[in-house]
Amino acid sequence: MNASVPRHILPVLVLAQFLGTSLWFAVNAVMPDLQRELGWPTSAVGTLTSALQFGFIAGTLVFALLAIADRFAPRLVFLVCSLAGAACTVGAWWMVRDHTALLAWRFATGFFLAGIYPVGMKIAAQWYTRGLGGALGLLIGALVLGSASAHALRALSGALPWPTLMLGVAALAAAGGLLLFFGTSDPPGAAQRVTTLQWRALATLWTDARVRSSVLGYFGHMWELYTMWVMVPLVLATRFEGTGLSWTAFLVLGAGAIGCAGGGWLAPRWGSARVAGTQLALSGACCLAAPWALGAPTPLFIGWLLLWGITVSGDSPQFSTLTARNAPPQAVGSVLTLTNSIGFAISIASILLFVSLAEHVPLGPLLPWLAVGPALGLWALRPLWREDARAR
Repeated sequence: MNASVPRHILPVLVLAQFLGTSLWFAVNAVMPDLQRELGWPTSAVGTLTSALQFGFIAGTLVFALLAIADRFAPRLVFLVCSLAGAACTVGAWWMVRDHTALLAWRFATGFFLAGIYPVGMKIAAQWYTRGLGGALGLLIGALVLGSASAHALRALSGALPWPTLMLGVAALAAAGGLLLFFGTSDPPGAAQRVTTLQWRALATLWTDARVRSSVLGYFGHMWELYTMWVMVPLVLATRFEGTGLSWTAFLVLGAGAIGCAGGGWLAPRWGSARVAGTQLALSGACCLAAPWALGAPTPLFIGWLLLWGITVSGDSPQFSTLTARNAPPQAVGSVLTLTNSIGFAISIASILLFVSLAEHVPLGPLLPWLAVGPALGLWALRPLWREDARAR
């Protein structure tokens, strides 16, 4: 890490990111209660999740094209979007019985999440010009743990009424924005912001070989990541049910925080490209092992899922590190945001495809096809992998 960075910066960033991104699954966590109370079908959770994902894609596209995170103070953008996302969650609570209105509120929540997740990475990149892989490992690990916490909340939902959970998540998100804004300061040189749109900088996703390598590797990772998260409850339902299923899902998905933090620790020693490539290869191998693992004894079954949970998320911080390191310095926020936008669009296509196929194809022959993403990502990552190998 940079010796000049105050010690409190990283803990504040990590906690604020965790609190802000808790908005992501606020409705998913209380969906079983809403289904019982309002008679909604099981498919409602997919519709609401897709509404938020589409909102995030729209938000990241707008933020990238307008260079929001590079033209305005990132701390202020994070604060405004945290408060706006919290307000949208209160609106979702207020109008929860109107399904159309709820879809609109979740779309808006996703839109404002575009000013939380990618902007948090932008702030980390400003502070940690060295040691960025480790910083982002902890930062995205917090996001992974926050996303997995929906399953823990679901397991606890019997003890907490759903309005309390929704309003509590809104309060946490608002607290995250306030914490980051008042608990940190702008790093040296942060005042030098762009005043024009950075079209040429955004084009580096395709025109710069090193940026293109990390971005395409990330896209392969996104083909697998969120679909795996969606499919895990279906996989666990073959062995568990009820609270046991929810807690196990939380452990499997939350294990990704270990991959993120561990990868961040290894990055200065191995290089970010080698860490990302190794984890991508391992998660792809877990996809291919699905036909055998689904019928394996329970300890091996759980071990397979834990390894998959660790590695499917653990490469994400290093892909972001590589992209931030190679992107034009004046447009890091916009390049990261546009990359997120395209990556989440890929994830939606993958989710819709695999969820649809799961109604007709058994999980054993279906899950190995998720390995297509890691395979293409590894192929794209080859130039940066060779750079890391030569440097060590």
